[in-house]
Amino acid sequence: MTIYFLSVILSFLFLVIVFELVRLQKLKEQYSLLWILFGVILFIISLNVKFIEALASWLGVKYAPAMLFLFGLLFCFAFILHLTMVVTKLSNQVLRLTQELTIRKEKESRHGQND
Repeated sequence: MTIYFLSVILSFLFLVIVFELVRLQKLKEQYSLLWILFGVILFIISLNVKFIEALASWLGVKYAPAMLFLFGLLFCFAFILHLTMVVTKLSNQVLRLTQELTIRKEKESRHGQND
């Protein structure tokens, strides 16, 4: 079994797992799109051995299948960056909601004292 064949099998299984997680509602559709895109790209690249070898040669990579790992690593970095942006946005929303709730409670407590 070659590394390319193993890569095709693993990328296919990865896609099946992502679709199953979406079906079971363990993964939101908005996040699954990136994972599905990654799985499809990895699957297509794994099927096209000549492309991998030509790209590896062009980049000076001695072991062409290492390009598959490079694609995976770059995707993980991009996805981590995306998730960091999502967490930052959610943190800002939580901070704003907390401030609004505190202001509302303060207004209610002052209003209750005036009665």
